[in-house]
Amino acid sequence: MTPRIALSLTVNGEEIEALVAPRRTLADFLRQDVQLTGTHTGCEMGVCGACLVLLDDQPVHACLMFAVQAEGSSIETIEGLTARRAISDLQTAFHERNALQCGFCTPGMLVAAYGILSSERVPSRDEIRDALSGNYCRCTGYEAIVDAIEMTAKRRHSQMAREEA
Repeated sequence: MTPRIALSLTVNGEEIEALVAPRRTLADFLRQDVQLTGTHTGCEMGVCGACLVLLDDQPVHACLMFAVQAEGSSIETIEGLTARRAISDLQTAFHERNALQCGFCTPGMLVAAYGILSSERVPSRDEIRDALSGNYCRCTGYEAIVDAIEMTAKRRHSQMAREEA
């Protein structure tokens, strides 16, 4: 029998304690143990970006981390970002620009976009493309995704300018 290791972390604001196998990935832990299935597993090699989550506010590939490596950390998944409405404007822009089709890559794209938009400046289209370089989408061709992220950045920047005035 595989020994289990005690794990304590915060997921979407909820304290979680569990016993996990040492080699269980964070993605599998979130999907199977915590039942947060928005974190997708695609390539399981850190290439496709479908498994992106925020670890202490930084996007990471959950398929490349063991759950025990997240000990004491704060994890936020697509479900957490959605629940606290941190990406509602981004989701609206994805809808407006038709930036999703099958939807498999969308949670990872939204987590990556959240990371891109965490600064207060408007990133260039090249910076957006560079930041998305770790995410695969086989349906959209990326332009609509870049459009949606750029549109959200500009809207947020405009809103901040109005609030400061």
